[in-house]
Amino acid sequence: MDPGILGGMTLARQLWQAYEPYHAIVYWAPEARSATDALGCSGYWMGYFGMRAAPLGPAPAAVVAATFYGFDPAMVARGVPEVWRRTSPGAMLAARLEAMDAALRRVLGAARCASPEVARAAQLCAQAAAGAEYAGRPLGAANAALALPDPPHLALWQATTTLREHRGDGHVAALVHAGISPVQSHITAAGSSAEAAAQYATYRHVSADEWTEGVDGLRSRGWLDARGEVTPAGRAGRAAIEAATDDLAAQPWRALGPTRTQEVLDLLAPLARTVFEAGAVPLRNPIGVTPAGPVAAQGLAPPEGV
Repeated sequence: MDPGILGGMTLARQLWQAYEPYHAIVYWAPEARSATDALGCSGYWMGYFGMRAAPLGPAPAAVVAATFYGFDPAMVARGVPEVWRRTSPGAMLAARLEAMDAALRRVLGAARCASPEVARAAQLCAQAAAGAEYAGRPLGAANAALALPDPPHLALWQATTTLREHRGDGHVAALVHAGISPVQSHITAAGSSAEAAAQYATYRHVSADEWTEGVDGLRSRGWLDARGEVTPAGRAGRAAIEAATDDLAAQPWRALGPTRTQEVLDLLAPLARTVFEAGAVPLRNPIGVTPAGPVAAQGLAPPEGV
């Protein structure tokens, strides 16, 4: 199996859609917010930046903003480095595992967390992560350097976290190569409408002026027309970025091999479905991950979150 097009979607993207929901529970889990509050964090975003950046050590705001890419640096600076004055990266790493232990047991149930299927998925995803190349991928490398926890459901969470950050690092590289700024990455993904601007003002604290500047820049390169609609050139440009992201994310799966890679898909798809059915990740989310099948049409109300 080569990471080519399967069912209209590259294999690397199918895998991302399968493992991302399992990882992304952390962003909406009340257990995660409680854990970061207990460490002295003020509000959701300080806890978010602390938990996600903890594998990097006590990184300054400029490093966190650069590696995360899509957040306003001023927004990051409101939480970092203050978070490291209130707690330590080590305490954050322990807290996120404790939070995910509780969250996964709640979402999946204790029996399923301890099931042979979860244990096998953890083994395979850990092998894929161990076979990945991390040069130029700081978030992926930082997570790969962490020891895998013993319980299979947590080992799977850590492995999927490493894989998604490996993919994210590649996505940032593709955006930088294309000359697309952080704000423009949001515009090309979501469109330039007032609704999209409001969404990213909430999720990423993009100001109206920053949004307008991003729109003007995309219009000048022919990616948006005078009405702010995406042009054929814009659609082709964004498609090229996504194709590059998928290509850069395919290497761990090539290393794992076709048979085991297909097994990963087969094992993770039911878990992803359960995550969405439980409302642990909202159907409408800023990550871009979506459920497959009937659950996508149920119109579940998304919880408050990122």
